[in-house]
Amino acid sequence: MPNEPWKTDKWFVSPWNFAAEVQAGLHFSKRIEVHDITLRDGEQQTGIIFTKDDKIRIAEALAEAGVHRIEAGMPVVSPGDAAAIKEIVKRNLGPEIFAFSRCMVDDVKRAVDCGVSGVVMEVPSSEHIIKYAYKWPLEKAIDLSIEATAYAHQQGLEVIFFPIDFTRAEMNWVLDLITRVAREGHMDGLVLVDTFGVCHPHAMQYFVRQVKARINKRLEAHFHMDFGMGVANTIMALAEGVEVMHTTVLGIGERAGNTPMEETVMGLLTLYGIDIGLKYEKLYDLAHLVQKLSGQAVPSNKPVVGDMLYQIESGIIASWYQNCGDENAIELFPYRWDVVGQSPAKVVMGKGSGIDSIKMWLKKIGVQASEEEALKILAAVKDFSLQRKRLLTEEEFRGIANANVPARASAS
Repeated sequence: MPNEPWKTDKWFVSPWNFAAEVQAGLHFSKRIEVHDITLRDGEQQTGIIFTKDDKIRIAEALAEAGVHRIEAGMPVVSPGDAAAIKEIVKRNLGPEIFAFSRCMVDDVKRAVDCGVSGVVMEVPSSEHIIKYAYKWPLEKAIDLSIEATAYAHQQGLEVIFFPIDFTRAEMNWVLDLITRVAREGHMDGLVLVDTFGVCHPHAMQYFVRQVKARINKRLEAHFHMDFGMGVANTIMALAEGVEVMHTTVLGIGERAGNTPMEETVMGLLTLYGIDIGLKYEKLYDLAHLVQKLSGQAVPSNKPVVGDMLYQIESGIIASWYQNCGDENAIELFPYRWDVVGQSPAKVVMGKGSGIDSIKMWLKKIGVQASEEEALKILAAVKDFSLQRKRLLTEEEFRGIANANVPARASAS
C-alpha cells in the first residue's frame, strides 16, 4: 500500500524489512554520521593520486552532499597533503575536518598545525601486527600511544582511537590494551576497524556487543571490502548502536577498497527508513567527480551510481516500462533515478531488445512500420548488436529502419 516506509513515491522495497519481528532486533542510534575517508584511505588505493586542487574539489562536493565529517588526509605524508588539509580547513565548508596520524607526537603536531578539529590515531591492536609489522616491543606501542593521545587531547583535538587489525586480535587482550591507553592517554571515540575485511556480518554483531560491554565511548565503523562485506558489516554495526560510519566515495581504498558510501546510505534510507540527512540527489555527481579525478573505471551496473542502471535493454522490461510509465517506475526499479541524481530511465537498443522496444524507437524517429517490417527491424537490430557486441546509436537504428521500411511508409 502507498505511504508505508517500504513504498513511497520515490522507492519500493520489501515490506518484510519493516516487520515487527525484524525491527525488534534493530538498535540504531538516533543520530548516525558519515565520516568520509576518500581523501585519505581512498587515496591509498594503488594508482590513485589526488592533487591539492583535486582534494579541495572533492571536499567541496562532499560538503555539498551533506557529509558530516571529512578525514582530509595525513599531514605527515607530504607537504602537499598538509597544504591541502590546511586549505580545506580554511574554507570552512561545514563538515568537521579531521586528520589521520600515527601514534606519534610529531604526527599530532602536524595535525595541529593544519587547524583540524580532530585526529584519528592509529593504534596497533594485535600482538602479531605489533611483532611482525611494527617490529616494536609491546611496551613501546603502548607508551607511544599513551603519549600521543594525551598530547592530542592537550592540544584541544578530538581524539579517535583507530586500532589497526582489530578484528584479528584476541578480544580481551586488545580491549585491555585500549582501556589502558584510554585511561593513561585519552580517547573520545573508538573505531571498530576491520583492516583486512575479514569479519562477516554475524561476527560483527558479536564484535560490537563485546566492545560495548567494556567501552563506554562513541563507536565508529571502518570496514574494508576484501570479501565484499563492507556494506553489510557497516549496517550491522550501526544496527547495534554504532554512531559513525567510515566510508569512501565509490568504495575506493586500500586493496579491494573501503565501504562505499552510496550503497550504505541508500540502504539505510530505503531498506531501514533511516534518513541521515544527506542530499542524496548529489550522490551521482559526487561519484563521477571522484571517478574523474581518481581515474578509476566504474562498472556501468555499480549500485546507485552506475551509468546504465536506468537504461533498459531487455525486451520484457521495456514492455513493462511502456505499461508503467515514469509515474509507476518504482514497479521496475527499487528507487527512482532522481533520488540519487541519475538521468531518467530510457529504453536502449541492443541484442536483448524486443518488439515493443522497436515500436517505441520507430515512434521516436517518426517512422511507421507494419508488424512484419517491425519484426524484420528487430532481427536486424539483434544481429547488428551481436556482431558489434554493443548497443546501437539512434543513427544506426534509423539506418536499419530505413533499410527495412519502404520510403512511402516513412513519416514526412
